[in-house]
Amino acid sequence: MSVEEKAGQVLMPVYAGTDPAAQAATIERLHLAGSIIMGDNIPLDANGQADLGAMTDVNARLSQAARADGRPWPGLIGVDQEGGIVARLGAPLTEWPTPMSFGAAGNAPLAKDAGRALASELAPLGFNLDFAPDADVTVGPADPTIGARSMSGNPDQAGQLAVAFSQGMQDAGVLPTLKHFPGHGSVTVDSHQDLPVQPAGITELEARDWKPFRAAVAAGMPMVMTGHIAVPALEPGVPASLSAPTYAALRGMGFNGVAVTDALNMGAVQQKYPGGSAAPAALAAGADLLLMPADVGKAHAAIVDAVAAGTVQAARLDEAATRVATMLAWRGRTASSPGAPQGAAPGSSGDTSARVSDAAITVLSGQCSGPIAPAGVRVAGGSDQDRARFAAAAAKAGLSIGQGPLLTLVGYAGRPAGGDIAVTLDAPWPLAGSGAPVKIALYGRTPGAFDALVAVLTGKAIAPGKLPAAVGSFPAGTGCP
Repeated sequence: MSVEEKAGQVLMPVYAGTDPAAQAATIERLHLAGSIIMGDNIPLDANGQADLGAMTDVNARLSQAARADGRPWPGLIGVDQEGGIVARLGAPLTEWPTPMSFGAAGNAPLAKDAGRALASELAPLGFNLDFAPDADVTVGPADPTIGARSMSGNPDQAGQLAVAFSQGMQDAGVLPTLKHFPGHGSVTVDSHQDLPVQPAGITELEARDWKPFRAAVAAGMPMVMTGHIAVPALEPGVPASLSAPTYAALRGMGFNGVAVTDALNMGAVQQKYPGGSAAPAALAAGADLLLMPADVGKAHAAIVDAVAAGTVQAARLDEAATRVATMLAWRGRTASSPGAPQGAAPGSSGDTSARVSDAAITVLSGQCSGPIAPAGVRVAGGSDQDRARFAAAAAKAGLSIGQGPLLTLVGYAGRPAGGDIAVTLDAPWPLAGSGAPVKIALYGRTPGAFDALVAVLTGKAIAPGKLPAAVGSFPAGTGCP
């Protein structure tokens, strides 16, 4: 490969709109690795849902462009599909509760089933990479970015569940990406806006944030994403995604796969590395795949120029391009081998999604058996859709709405709620300040999650979940026996 081809092989850009023509032309011209699909790239049908036929055509065109220069391995077609609030593709695909549900359920085989089910609906559309799961260890409400995207506040559990979910994804033919090394769940600034600083020393990081990544490396996971987090114990003032000591720490764990940066167009990077300058800096530091540079043309030219000038060693570019090509060649072989997964129909995994919520729902305070609301409830809070979904679940179970105890639904980043029954639909932190005598963490707002809630309210099910992280005075592990 020429320097220009290798420079393209380490770049994975974003584009605007639903027409892939310009992006396909750019992929061909710059020999790019592929493309990430974001929310505004998804074609919609007349009902406002994802047009899956059109999405498949888009992905096929982008994949074709990535092979236009004759390379024998497939292009990367990626998406952010974690579940919960991070899900670029909505209906008619199956909707999933938050990843924290897996920590509350504490069931690795269930997490593997969910990873397989989620990925099995992506693969037939042409996606071969999902930037999931999140392996960050949340520290609770002081963590403004990750929250319920984290599977657990327990490092060992977070690692076990993230690996299981990833293995399920791989079973379905989709490459997982464990993120965000060196750990985004214990910093207090959102890297989309500014550069967070991780004050912990190496010993503390090893005992908490790095444990899930060590588990991932030991399990042979193919890709790890580095976050835009400054770690003074490694390199003060430099985002981990552009820090050579950070990549050295990751490689020191035995990781031989592809190290991908978080999006290089985020505020934490753009403020200090304008134009295309972030790309060669990240590559020189040890990144193999550079995600979403602000201007892919400038980034490509900057890499080529940096190799010519010697500020990026030619051997470093060779190493990065080889890792990406090797992963894709391996993915291409496994996808076409006998017994390769066939994919699943859109929306066919609702039962698995519901099983996750059934296993996760957690009662922090209030009775653990018998009906909490025997006849009916009044409902407040949440979105229009939340209340409609609750009403549908209640109607199926014979629970009336309009009289009885006041149930308050608390959504993403919601405030502590009063009333008689407070139910969080995302991270459970607002329950710490809630005055409601009954406090329930649901970790999701899917139809299956509301079915699980109504089953507990009517006494038809006992909430089996346990808090995966402390919530105020409620320690991790709180839940019904």
